[in-house]
Amino acid sequence: MTIKYLSVTDVSKRLGISTAAVSAYKLPQPDALIGRTRGWLPDTIAQWNAQRPGRGVGGGRPRKHPAE
Repeated sequence: MTIKYLSVTDVSKRLGISTAAVSAYKLPQPDALIGRTRGWLPDTIAQWNAQRPGRGVGGGRPRKHPAE
């Protein structure tokens, strides 16, 4: 049985974002490493993606005038 690993390109397609965006994320440890090429099992990426914080986490830039 062949094990299918996801590359950075595969991860970006799965998440619907650019490869540059994926490269900026702190991805989990790869499940496989061939030379400098990293590979992840689909379940590893699914679990990691489910645990990522949602959009807007971190608060963004502070407001000049606090909302009242």
